[in-house]
Amino acid sequence: MVDFWQEYKTRLRGYIAKRVRESEAVDDILQNVFLKAHTSLHTIKSHGSIAAWLFRIAANAIADHYRSQKLWVELPEELAAPEPECNYVAELAACLQPLIADLPETYRSALVLSDLEGLPQKEVANRLGLSLSGTKSRIQRGREKLRQRLLECSDIETGRVGIIGYEPRGKNCDGGCY
Repeated sequence: MVDFWQEYKTRLRGYIAKRVRESEAVDDILQNVFLKAHTSLHTIKSHGSIAAWLFRIAANAIADHYRSQKLWVELPEELAAPEPECNYVAELAACLQPLIADLPETYRSALVLSDLEGLPQKEVANRLGLSLSGTKSRIQRGREKLRQRLLECSDIETGRVGIIGYEPRGKNCDGGCY
């Protein structure tokens, strides 16, 4: 066992030292690798795979070392908490009810059943006594009319994550929540 350890000790130490900056930690990790290897050496089936096995143990020991470290810094208590971010989606969602109520009945009923109540479009078609294609058209037109009305009342800023801001356009939006 001693010959085996001497053969790989220098190479393993170099491998660990390239990945861990603290020299005391390098020696601790190297010792952990030796202990793990010593207790599990009987599981090796071929002596040709010892090097790869030892380096895998070392890689796992390095990962364990970094996992065990405290990765955060405590902030001073007098540091103020940031203001909660505005939930623009929730604010705009509250404005949709009056805008939906303003839609013509043919579009409003199809839109409410499909998008607010979550019914499949086939079920919406059955309830409204329409063909499936006619129902799909009403839902799409209702969505477009709602979108146009919302854009008339707001300047909406979007990004990769969705709505990132909006600005009401003023009092010309009767039925809206501005």
